[in-house]
Amino acid sequence: QVQLVESGGGLVQPGGSLRLSCAASGFTFTYFGMRWYRQAPGKARELVASITSSGGTTNYAGSVKGRFTISRDNAKNTVYLQMNSLKPEDTAVYYCNAERGSYGINYWGQGTQVTVSS
Repeated sequence: QVQLVESGGGLVQPGGSLRLSCAASGFTFTYFGMRWYRQAPGKARELVASITSSGGTTNYAGSVKGRFTISRDNAKNTVYLQMNSLKPEDTAVYYCNAERGSYGINYWGQGTQVTVSS
């Protein structure tokens, strides 16, 4: 059974930090690129960050570049999103995604809420 379980969300003040984790199971983690998406109320889901299966290449949305860092631990089947200097506009539900494009396979987690507010 494929599972992506996100954790680490919560309420944080502007300028604060959070670290999201996504634990994967039920598939071969090292075959998949991993991504973090987010969706704010009334807005479309947007890609925040991605990392290749080996972890060798990362990409970021312009709005988070320099503040967020995606990483993965293939020994633990886990992907992380370190979020620093958080802003109110970062408030959203954050989703973990596993993607194997050549096979058209996509898995999604259930999401974790991040709220940035004073």
